Amino acid sequence: MKVLFIGGTGTISTAVSQLAVDSGIDLYLFNRGINSEFIPNGASVITCDINDFEKAKSLLDEHNFDVVVDWIAFSPSDIERDINLFKGKTKQFIFISSASVYQKPLEHYLITESTPILNPFWEYARNKIASENRLRDECSKSGFPYTIVRPSFTYGVTLIPAIVTNNKMPMTLIDRIRSGKKIIVPGDGTSLWVMTHNSDFAKGFVGLLGNKDAIGEVFHITSDEVLTWERIINTIGEVINVEPNIIHIPSDLINHYAPNIGAGLLGDKSTSVVFDNSKIKKFVPEFECTVKYKEGITRSLKWIESHPKYCGIDHENNAAIDKIISKYELSFE
Repeated sequence: MKVLFIGGTGTISTAVSQLAVDSGIDLYLFNRGINSEFIPNGASVITCDINDFEKAKSLLDEHNFDVVVDWIAFSPSDIERDINLFKGKTKQFIFISSASVYQKPLEHYLITESTPILNPFWEYARNKIASENRLRDECSKSGFPYTIVRPSFTYGVTLIPAIVTNNKMPMTLIDRIRSGKKIIVPGDGTSLWVMTHNSDFAKGFVGLLGNKDAIGEVFHITSDEVLTWERIINTIGEVINVEPNIIHIPSDLINHYAPNIGAGLLGDKSTSVVFDNSKIKKFVPEFECTVKYKEGITRSLKWIESHPKYCGIDHENNAAIDKIISKYELSFE
Protein backbone atom coordinates (compact mmCIF):
# COMPACT_ATOMS: atom_id res chain seq x y z
CA MET A 1 0.00 0.00 0.00
CA LYS A 2 1.43 3.37 -1.08
CA VAL A 3 0.61 6.14 1.39
CA LEU A 4 1.41 9.86 1.46
CA PHE A 5 1.60 11.86 4.69
CA ILE A 6 1.57 15.63 4.32
CA GLY A 7 3.64 16.44 7.38
CA GLY A 8 4.34 13.20 9.17
CA THR A 9 6.98 14.36 11.65
CA GLY A 10 4.81 16.21 14.17
CA THR A 11 3.81 15.31 17.71
CA ILE A 12 1.04 12.93 16.71
CA SER A 13 2.18 11.85 13.26
CA THR A 14 5.72 10.79 14.20
CA ALA A 15 4.46 7.65 15.93
CA VAL A 16 2.02 6.94 13.10
CA SER A 17 4.79 7.28 10.51
CA GLN A 18 6.98 4.83 12.42
CA LEU A 19 4.21 2.26 12.86
CA ALA A 20 3.19 2.61 9.21
CA VAL A 21 6.73 1.80 8.05
CA ASP A 22 7.01 -1.03 10.59
CA SER A 23 3.75 -2.43 9.20
CA GLY A 24 5.20 -2.65 5.69
CA ILE A 25 3.47 0.39 4.22
CA ASP A 26 5.28 2.18 1.38
CA LEU A 27 5.27 5.58 3.11
CA TYR A 28 6.05 8.94 1.54
CA LEU A 29 6.41 12.07 3.65
CA PHE A 30 5.73 15.40 1.96
CA ASN A 31 7.11 18.18 4.15
CA ARG A 32 9.64 20.98 4.47
CA GLY A 33 12.28 18.79 6.13
CA ILE A 34 12.35 20.79 9.36
CA ASN A 35 11.94 17.83 11.75
CA SER A 36 14.14 15.43 9.80
CA GLU A 37 15.26 13.70 13.01
CA PHE A 38 11.77 12.17 13.26
CA ILE A 39 11.68 10.67 9.76
CA PRO A 40 11.61 6.87 10.15
CA ASN A 41 14.08 4.69 8.27
CA GLY A 42 12.35 3.30 5.22
CA ALA A 43 10.15 6.31 4.47
CA SER A 44 10.61 8.25 1.23
CA VAL A 45 10.72 12.03 1.54
CA ILE A 46 9.48 14.66 -0.90
CA THR A 47 10.84 17.98 0.35
CA CYS A 48 8.49 20.85 -0.45
CA ASP A 49 6.08 23.27 1.19
CA ILE A 50 2.58 22.00 0.40
CA ASN A 51 1.43 25.64 0.12
CA ASP A 52 3.72 26.12 -2.89
CA PHE A 53 0.93 24.77 -5.06
CA GLU A 54 2.62 24.71 -8.46
CA LYS A 55 5.79 23.08 -7.18
CA ALA A 56 3.79 20.61 -5.09
CA LYS A 57 1.64 19.71 -8.07
CA SER A 58 4.65 19.11 -10.30
CA LEU A 59 6.29 16.86 -7.69
CA LEU A 60 3.09 14.90 -7.09
CA ASP A 61 1.93 14.53 -10.71
CA GLU A 62 3.99 11.37 -11.20
CA HIS A 63 2.41 9.68 -8.19
CA ASN A 64 -0.87 8.04 -7.32
CA PHE A 65 -1.47 7.00 -3.71
CA ASP A 66 -3.76 4.49 -2.11
CA VAL A 67 -4.10 6.87 0.85
CA VAL A 68 -3.27 10.55 1.42
CA VAL A 69 -3.25 11.97 4.96
CA ASP A 70 -2.98 15.71 5.60
CA TRP A 71 -1.66 16.25 9.12
CA ILE A 72 -1.35 20.03 8.72
CA ALA A 73 -4.69 21.14 7.24
CA PHE A 74 -6.41 23.68 9.47
CA SER A 75 -8.87 25.57 7.27
CA PRO A 76 -11.24 25.11 4.33
CA SER A 77 -8.65 26.73 2.03
CA ASP A 78 -6.21 23.96 2.97
CA ILE A 79 -8.86 21.39 2.09
CA GLU A 80 -9.57 23.16 -1.20
CA ARG A 81 -5.88 22.92 -2.06
CA ASP A 82 -5.84 19.21 -1.19
CA ILE A 83 -8.93 18.47 -3.29
CA ASN A 84 -7.28 20.18 -6.26
CA LEU A 85 -4.08 18.18 -5.73
CA PHE A 86 -5.52 14.74 -5.03
CA LYS A 87 -8.92 14.40 -6.69
CA GLY A 88 -8.68 11.28 -8.83
CA LYS A 89 -5.21 10.47 -7.46
CA THR A 90 -6.07 8.64 -4.24
CA LYS A 91 -8.52 6.01 -3.03
CA GLN A 92 -8.76 7.56 0.46
CA PHE A 93 -8.08 11.03 1.82
CA ILE A 94 -7.82 11.33 5.61
CA PHE A 95 -8.32 14.72 7.23
CA ILE A 96 -6.98 15.27 10.73
CA SER A 97 -9.70 17.25 12.41
CA SER A 98 -9.99 17.76 16.18
CA ALA A 99 -12.14 16.55 19.06
CA SER A 100 -12.55 20.24 19.93
CA VAL A 101 -15.24 20.41 17.22
CA TYR A 102 -17.72 18.68 19.50
CA GLN A 103 -20.55 20.71 20.95
CA LYS A 104 -19.67 23.22 23.70
CA PRO A 105 -21.29 22.91 26.17
CA LEU A 106 -22.16 19.24 25.78
CA GLU A 107 -25.72 17.99 26.09
CA HIS A 108 -24.46 14.58 27.23
CA TYR A 109 -21.22 13.82 29.02
CA LEU A 110 -20.27 10.83 26.85
CA ILE A 111 -18.92 11.88 23.45
CA THR A 112 -19.58 9.71 20.41
CA GLU A 113 -18.93 10.49 16.75
CA SER A 114 -22.59 11.47 16.45
CA THR A 115 -22.31 14.16 19.14
CA PRO A 116 -23.19 17.47 17.43
CA ILE A 117 -20.31 19.64 16.24
CA LEU A 118 -20.55 23.24 17.40
CA ASN A 119 -17.91 25.42 19.05
CA PRO A 120 -18.70 29.14 19.31
CA PHE A 121 -15.68 29.80 21.56
CA TRP A 122 -12.64 28.82 19.50
CA GLU A 123 -11.74 29.79 15.93
CA TYR A 124 -9.42 26.79 15.58
CA ALA A 125 -12.35 24.41 16.15
CA ARG A 126 -14.67 26.38 13.85
CA ASN A 127 -12.12 26.14 11.04
CA LYS A 128 -11.88 22.38 11.56
CA ILE A 129 -15.69 22.13 11.40
CA ALA A 130 -15.77 24.14 8.17
CA SER A 131 -13.05 21.89 6.74
CA GLU A 132 -15.06 18.78 7.57
CA ASN A 133 -18.12 20.30 5.91
CA ARG A 134 -16.13 21.13 2.76
CA LEU A 135 -15.06 17.49 2.49
CA ARG A 136 -18.63 16.26 2.88
CA ASP A 137 -19.75 18.69 0.19
CA GLU A 138 -17.03 17.51 -2.20
CA CYS A 139 -17.91 13.89 -1.53
CA SER A 140 -21.52 14.62 -2.47
CA LYS A 141 -20.42 16.39 -5.66
CA SER A 142 -17.62 14.18 -6.92
CA GLY A 143 -17.34 11.16 -4.64
CA PHE A 144 -14.10 12.41 -3.08
CA PRO A 145 -13.23 9.53 -0.71
CA TYR A 146 -12.68 11.14 2.67
CA THR A 147 -12.22 9.80 6.19
CA ILE A 148 -12.18 12.20 9.16
CA VAL A 149 -10.16 11.55 12.30
CA ARG A 150 -10.59 13.69 15.42
CA PRO A 151 -7.70 13.44 17.90
CA SER A 152 -8.03 14.87 21.36
CA PHE A 153 -4.96 15.85 23.44
CA THR A 154 -2.33 13.51 21.99
CA TYR A 155 1.32 13.62 22.98
CA GLY A 156 4.70 11.93 22.55
CA VAL A 157 8.23 12.23 23.83
CA THR A 158 8.55 15.92 22.91
CA LEU A 159 5.54 16.91 24.99
CA ILE A 160 4.36 16.88 28.60
CA PRO A 161 0.71 17.80 28.08
CA ALA A 162 -0.88 20.03 30.69
CA ILE A 163 -3.04 23.15 30.89
CA VAL A 164 -2.41 26.94 31.01
CA THR A 165 1.17 26.55 29.82
CA ASN A 166 3.14 26.41 26.60
CA ASN A 167 2.91 22.74 25.74
CA LYS A 168 5.45 23.19 22.93
CA MET A 169 8.01 24.23 25.57
CA PRO A 170 7.10 21.73 28.31
CA MET A 171 10.02 22.52 30.59
CA THR A 172 8.28 25.84 31.29
CA LEU A 173 5.74 24.03 33.47
CA ILE A 174 8.33 21.68 34.98
CA ASP A 175 10.46 24.67 35.94
CA ARG A 176 7.48 26.43 37.54
CA ILE A 177 6.66 23.37 39.64
CA ARG A 178 10.26 22.85 40.70
CA SER A 179 10.59 26.54 41.59
CA GLY A 180 7.48 26.45 43.78
CA LYS A 181 5.62 28.94 41.57
CA LYS A 182 1.85 28.78 41.50
CA ILE A 183 0.34 26.50 38.87
CA ILE A 184 -3.06 27.45 37.48
CA VAL A 185 -5.73 24.79 37.30
CA PRO A 186 -8.93 26.25 35.79
CA GLY A 187 -12.15 26.04 37.76
CA ASP A 188 -12.05 23.75 40.77
CA GLY A 189 -9.84 21.17 39.05
CA THR A 190 -12.54 18.50 38.76
CA SER A 191 -13.14 18.77 35.00
CA LEU A 192 -12.43 15.45 33.33
CA TRP A 193 -9.92 15.06 30.53
CA VAL A 194 -8.28 12.40 28.39
CA MET A 195 -4.59 12.27 27.41
CA THR A 196 -3.60 9.89 24.61
CA HIS A 197 -0.05 8.73 23.91
CA ASN A 198 0.86 8.94 20.22
CA SER A 199 2.00 5.31 20.16
CA ASP A 200 -1.51 4.27 21.20
CA PHE A 201 -3.19 6.66 18.75
CA ALA A 202 -1.04 5.16 15.98
CA LYS A 203 -2.52 1.70 16.51
CA GLY A 204 -6.02 2.92 15.73
CA PHE A 205 -4.96 5.24 12.94
CA VAL A 206 -2.83 2.77 10.96
CA GLY A 207 -5.78 0.39 11.03
CA LEU A 208 -7.83 2.95 9.08
CA LEU A 209 -5.28 3.31 6.26
CA GLY A 210 -6.72 1.67 3.17
CA ASN A 211 -9.78 0.53 5.10
CA LYS A 212 -12.60 0.76 2.54
CA ASP A 213 -15.23 0.58 5.26
CA ALA A 214 -13.83 3.82 6.74
CA ILE A 215 -14.62 5.90 3.63
CA GLY A 216 -17.15 8.59 4.51
CA GLU A 217 -16.78 7.87 8.23
CA VAL A 218 -15.66 9.94 11.21
CA PHE A 219 -13.59 8.61 14.12
CA HIS A 220 -12.10 9.90 17.30
CA ILE A 221 -9.15 7.95 18.65
CA THR A 222 -8.40 8.47 22.34
CA SER A 223 -7.38 6.71 25.50
CA ASP A 224 -10.02 5.37 27.87
CA GLU A 225 -8.05 6.68 30.87
CA VAL A 226 -10.03 9.63 32.27
CA LEU A 227 -8.36 12.06 34.70
CA THR A 228 -9.25 15.34 36.35
CA TRP A 229 -7.04 18.35 35.60
CA GLU A 230 -6.06 18.37 39.27
CA ARG A 231 -4.93 14.74 38.94
CA ILE A 232 -3.04 15.51 35.74
CA ILE A 233 -0.99 18.30 37.35
CA ASN A 234 -0.41 16.28 40.52
CA THR A 235 0.77 13.33 38.43
CA ILE A 236 3.44 15.54 36.86
CA GLY A 237 4.46 16.53 40.38
CA GLU A 238 4.73 12.88 41.39
CA VAL A 239 7.02 12.16 38.43
CA ILE A 240 9.41 14.99 39.36
CA ASN A 241 8.97 14.46 43.13
CA VAL A 242 7.70 17.99 43.79
CA GLU A 243 4.18 18.80 44.99
CA PRO A 244 2.67 21.44 42.66
CA ASN A 245 1.53 24.69 44.25
CA ILE A 246 -1.91 24.72 42.61
CA ILE A 247 -4.19 27.75 42.42
CA HIS A 248 -7.73 27.47 41.05
CA ILE A 249 -8.88 30.33 38.80
CA PRO A 250 -12.10 30.51 36.74
CA SER A 251 -11.66 30.00 33.01
CA ASP A 252 -13.65 33.17 32.24
CA LEU A 253 -11.18 35.24 34.23
CA ILE A 254 -8.22 33.59 32.54
CA ASN A 255 -9.78 34.40 29.18
CA HIS A 256 -10.34 38.01 30.24
CA TYR A 257 -6.67 38.63 31.06
CA ALA A 258 -5.10 36.29 28.47
CA PRO A 259 -7.44 35.61 25.52
CA ASN A 260 -4.74 33.67 23.70
CA ILE A 261 -4.85 31.15 26.56
CA GLY A 262 -8.53 31.48 27.39
CA ALA A 263 -9.88 30.67 23.92
CA GLY A 264 -8.47 27.15 24.15
CA LEU A 265 -9.91 26.75 27.64
CA LEU A 266 -13.44 27.93 26.88
CA GLY A 267 -13.44 26.22 23.50
CA ASP A 268 -11.94 22.95 24.65
CA LYS A 269 -10.24 22.17 27.95
CA SER A 270 -12.62 23.68 30.52
CA THR A 271 -15.32 21.25 29.40
CA SER A 272 -15.19 17.71 30.75
CA VAL A 273 -14.59 15.15 28.00
CA VAL A 274 -15.16 11.41 28.14
CA PHE A 275 -14.98 9.59 24.81
CA ASP A 276 -16.79 6.46 23.72
CA ASN A 277 -14.17 4.69 21.57
CA SER A 278 -16.36 1.77 20.55
CA LYS A 279 -16.49 2.87 16.89
CA ILE A 280 -12.72 2.83 16.30
CA LYS A 281 -12.53 -0.46 18.22
CA LYS A 282 -15.17 -1.92 15.90
CA PHE A 283 -13.33 -0.84 12.74
CA VAL A 284 -9.86 -1.61 14.13
CA PRO A 285 -10.29 -4.50 16.62
CA GLU A 286 -6.59 -4.50 17.55
CA PHE A 287 -6.78 -0.92 18.84
CA GLU A 288 -6.01 -0.72 22.55
CA CYS A 289 -4.42 2.06 24.59
CA THR A 290 -1.81 0.74 27.00
CA VAL A 291 0.28 3.81 27.93
CA LYS A 292 -1.06 5.44 31.09
CA TYR A 293 -0.47 9.16 31.58
CA LYS A 294 2.10 8.76 34.34
CA GLU A 295 4.13 6.34 32.24
CA GLY A 296 3.86 8.57 29.18
CA ILE A 297 5.10 11.74 30.84
CA THR A 298 7.87 9.81 32.60
CA ARG A 299 9.08 8.81 29.13
CA SER A 300 8.69 12.37 27.87
CA LEU A 301 10.60 13.95 30.74
CA LYS A 302 13.48 11.51 30.32
CA TRP A 303 13.65 12.19 26.58
CA ILE A 304 13.33 15.98 26.84
CA GLU A 305 16.00 16.29 29.51
CA SER A 306 18.39 14.33 27.29
CA HIS A 307 17.74 16.72 24.36
CA PRO A 308 18.80 20.22 25.47
CA LYS A 309 17.22 22.03 22.51
CA TYR A 310 13.79 21.00 23.85
CA CYS A 311 14.53 22.32 27.35
CA GLY A 312 13.85 26.01 26.76
CA ILE A 313 11.68 28.09 29.10
CA ASP A 314 8.92 30.31 27.70
CA HIS A 315 9.35 33.45 29.78
CA GLU A 316 6.51 35.20 27.95
CA ASN A 317 4.13 32.43 28.96
CA ASN A 318 5.43 32.61 32.53
CA ALA A 319 4.78 36.36 32.59
CA ALA A 320 1.23 35.87 31.28
CA ILE A 321 0.52 33.26 33.96
CA ASP A 322 1.95 35.47 36.70
CA LYS A 323 -0.23 38.35 35.47
CA ILE A 324 -3.38 36.22 35.62
CA ILE A 325 -2.53 35.06 39.14
CA SER A 326 -1.75 38.59 40.30
CA LYS A 327 -5.01 40.00 38.92
CA TYR A 328 -6.99 37.16 40.49
CA GLU A 329 -5.38 37.57 43.91
CA LEU A 330 -5.82 41.37 43.83
CA SER A 331 -9.55 40.85 43.42
CA PHE A 332 -9.64 39.48 46.97
CA GLU A 333 -7.85 42.44 48.57
